[in-house]
Amino acid sequence: MGCGGGSNTPAPPSAQPLTVQLGASTVRVGQDGTSAALDVTVTRPTGAAGAVRLSATGVPSGVNVTFTDPGLTNTGKVTLASQSTAAGTYNVLIFASDGVSSGSAPLAIVVAVVAKVQPASPAKLHFFMSTSFQPANWSYRIFQDHPNAASLLDQLQPQHVRIQAVYDGIPATSATTWNFNTLDAILQPVLSVADHSPEFQVVIPSYMLDSTGKPRDPTYQEYAAYAANLVRYYNKGGFTANGSLLRSPANIPIQWWGIFNEPNINSVNAASYTQLYNLTVPVMQGVDPTLRFAAVELADFGNEPQNFLPTFVAGVTAKVDALATHYYGSCNQKDSDQQVFAAVATFVAHVRYIRSALQANPALAGVPVWVTENNVNADFAGANGQSVCNPGTPFVTDARGSSAFFAAWRPYVLSQLAQAGAQALYHWDFNADAQYGEIDGSAKVLLSYWVDYWLSRSFSVLPDPDILTVSATETSTTEVFAMRRATGAVLIMVVDRAIANAADNNGPGAPRTVTLDLASLGLFTSASLLTIDASTNLTTGPVATAVPPAQRMDVTLNGYGVAFVTLTP
Repeated sequence: MGCGGGSNTPAPPSAQPLTVQLGASTVRVGQDGTSAALDVTVTRPTGAAGAVRLSATGVPSGVNVTFTDPGLTNTGKVTLASQSTAAGTYNVLIFASDGVSSGSAPLAIVVAVVAKVQPASPAKLHFFMSTSFQPANWSYRIFQDHPNAASLLDQLQPQHVRIQAVYDGIPATSATTWNFNTLDAILQPVLSVADHSPEFQVVIPSYMLDSTGKPRDPTYQEYAAYAANLVRYYNKGGFTANGSLLRSPANIPIQWWGIFNEPNINSVNAASYTQLYNLTVPVMQGVDPTLRFAAVELADFGNEPQNFLPTFVAGVTAKVDALATHYYGSCNQKDSDQQVFAAVATFVAHVRYIRSALQANPALAGVPVWVTENNVNADFAGANGQSVCNPGTPFVTDARGSSAFFAAWRPYVLSQLAQAGAQALYHWDFNADAQYGEIDGSAKVLLSYWVDYWLSRSFSVLPDPDILTVSATETSTTEVFAMRRATGAVLIMVVDRAIANAADNNGPGAPRTVTLDLASLGLFTSASLLTIDASTNLTTGPVATAVPPAQRMDVTLNGYGVAFVTLTP
């Protein structure tokens, strides 16, 4: 018989942890339900004998996780799929347990937007990019002081560069007193580069305004005569003032002319502008009948197109070759990134309205819509450094005009406006500060330059490319635009406009992965990827890298930015 505490029963195993190793630390899951699998390797402590089961914690709603348990072996599998989870990165833990011992390993689940690109829609892309200059005492020497500025402009490949002279850049200080020095310091170099065809915006000289800022001549004959002399100076060998012949030193005429500027905020209502336009255009054509004209140049906010255009469309009798308008994302530096992105919807609605309004006049039905000013923020410093848009508040430069935010915002604007029917998008303006410029006053290249450089090369192409159909599983944080060129090459632009935090103002953005489903487009022999974001080298610009073409291709941006995928058949 036995006594005391003796026993032959083995001691229970100690609860030492299991070691869990995943096949990868990150797994991508498409929003279209395509599954992704990951191997799990479990190392057991000595003496452990129970069957191992897998589980997970922190899995986001909409992601379905299934497990192939290791059981009595050392290997298992995790399979994930999703069709309803918002795009983004989610951190979870994968657990393994045999009932006594357990262990875990972290896993990042990247839920990717899936964009299916299909053959052409009925639409063609007829579009160009451009930029602007404002000749005035603070900016007119950019080409003289920095000779590389002309080359930078030429490489940007802008079409019909906009020239808007203000203050001492306006060549006339009275009907007989003229000086083209400031204006021509900008305009002559512009004539020598790119398409050699600027658009000259005829701003009314200050001497023609009364004390309230309205044109002093209600018949607008004075303004029309001034505009005609500008045509004579640049196109017809000059004109005589105070006994002297004034003529452009260049032999390149200016074909495109914009009549007035933002009349709706410069004391000229729709009826008066229509009268001004109907008078001025024929007077200018009397000097040079080959001219082409951009009308209105509207300051667009609120319901300005709806208030202004019906009167002009119904009453214009003079030639109109383009209808121009201006769009800015904000007039307040305090507006969040989210607010600035949200404002794009208004741009789109207004372009569609303008195109619809033009149909009411058969003579205007085919007139293109040009956006001849565009940037993130329209505010600027007034008296004593105060904000013009927000009186009583010191003006603060909005750095989003040339930060990584711009690398998402401008491509998003272009995609949306081009699909709404706009045919031109102009940057405001070429040489300025971090809020407005593509280069700064010392001709240093800003990130905005490289954004517009590649947008111009990508979208300002002839013959007109076919716009391809894109069906994306999520459009609230990404934008995908695709087109096929006449060569058969396909260009796909992917924009990451995901906001990291709702209150961000010039934030970094949040990472996004977009899976391009290209199965409907056939086979390609090569592909390249070019990305513009916060990491872009401002001196050299972004560089395209070769990537393998496939029926499903992943594009990942680590925050605000844009990527261009080029596929060659």
